[in-house]
Amino acid sequence: MRKSSKLRNLISAILLLVAVSLSAQQAKYIFYFIGDGMSPGQVMMADTYKRKALGDSVPLTMMLLPVHSLQTTYSASSPVTDSAAAGTALATGVKTKNSMLGMNADSIAVNSIARYLHDNGYGVALMTNSAADDATPGAFYAHVTNRGQHYEIGRQAAESGFELITGAALRGLEKDGRVTDLADYIASQGVELLTDPEAVAASDSRRIILTPKSSLWNWDMGYYVDSNEGQMTVEEMTVTAIRHLSRHTPDSFFMMVECGSIDHASHANDGGAVVKEVLAFDKAIETALDFYRSHPDETLIVITADHETGGMTVGNNHTGYSARPEYLMPQKISKEIFSQYCDDLMNADKKPDWTEMKEYLSENLGLFSVIPISERRENRLKDVFNATFVDGQARRQETLYSNFNQFAVEVFEMLNEKAGIGWTSLAHTGNFVPLFAIGAGAELFTGLNDNTDVPMKILKAAGVQPQ
Repeated sequence: MRKSSKLRNLISAILLLVAVSLSAQQAKYIFYFIGDGMSPGQVMMADTYKRKALGDSVPLTMMLLPVHSLQTTYSASSPVTDSAAAGTALATGVKTKNSMLGMNADSIAVNSIARYLHDNGYGVALMTNSAADDATPGAFYAHVTNRGQHYEIGRQAAESGFELITGAALRGLEKDGRVTDLADYIASQGVELLTDPEAVAASDSRRIILTPKSSLWNWDMGYYVDSNEGQMTVEEMTVTAIRHLSRHTPDSFFMMVECGSIDHASHANDGGAVVKEVLAFDKAIETALDFYRSHPDETLIVITADHETGGMTVGNNHTGYSARPEYLMPQKISKEIFSQYCDDLMNADKKPDWTEMKEYLSENLGLFSVIPISERRENRLKDVFNATFVDGQARRQETLYSNFNQFAVEVFEMLNEKAGIGWTSLAHTGNFVPLFAIGAGAELFTGLNDNTDVPMKILKAAGVQPQ
């Protein structure tokens, strides 16, 4: 048996013994991690990258936890859920139709576990690198018939009474380019609206909504691969939530931590960005595990996803029985940023030439330098380059969040092919998602789970009865 396999088995055995010995305890500190769009494919590709590209034989932290399970994700209206229905199921234990948030399929409001726990004295933090009014965080405090009702969702965030809500933006602060009264309403509810993460620790307010000014877009704080200066990471969000809740509700708390960027990068079929988002997400889980080690008899950590996005696989038709995740190492920019770069070039007075573009691809994505490109494939890229920048005739690729320049699409398709990453969709799929757990009540999550089972088991682990 290889050394890494022995280490993996030893760590898993130790964690399992700890979890079993503590199973009778009630969970006072609950961490609910949601990797938006994260299936076994995203997890396995990140772990493969960690081993083959980074040379780190220790598996992802989430993979070391003693309880491993699978979860079904279908909604009340479709075998393929959207984030609103999936978020509602994970937050409330109730199936609903796609696009609906915090309501059952008959449009009747249903309470989330965050509400039940808060009513039983738990502090609550809802953290995401997507928008603070996006589907997953919104499912824990809002009740609307359509996830796009951002103004109403923002008001309900202020009314929730929860201690900390964090996300890239509150989109209801503006409508049709004009400022709404949402900021004033938030203040009227006794909630402090902050834009600097460091200000949370300095604030005396118990109830805060944080929307970091460093966020690149109103729907996402920015991808880890882009090294956005000042960007708040999922790990930093977890630390911020622990500190804030430990200060205001030290006896018990619940936090939901979402990495929405896994989903966004999967919608874009940007394999390198996905891998680095999963690794960043895993660092946040390690932070929670550090807290668990200090409070092992009172802490529960649950990690899952709302749905799968993109149909991601390790291996494709171009690499056969192989994959080359090391080809993702030179990637310094996301497909999103590269597409914006291409659009800027299209609008520039001076059109780019192929030699300049080839140098850019080499420096920022490793193509032609680290990643070998045949003459045939280079000619293919040049044809799309000319159609895009010279003839202006290339089509564009539309996804849920973005509209990509066709040359960017071609470049990232080639990068995926070379790295051995397969995709089946630019949207969600109905595939299983993983579920990992450790701590007080972790044994409840063994076996196959539906997304509606997970929140009810969390409440059971906390000894809280839904009303």
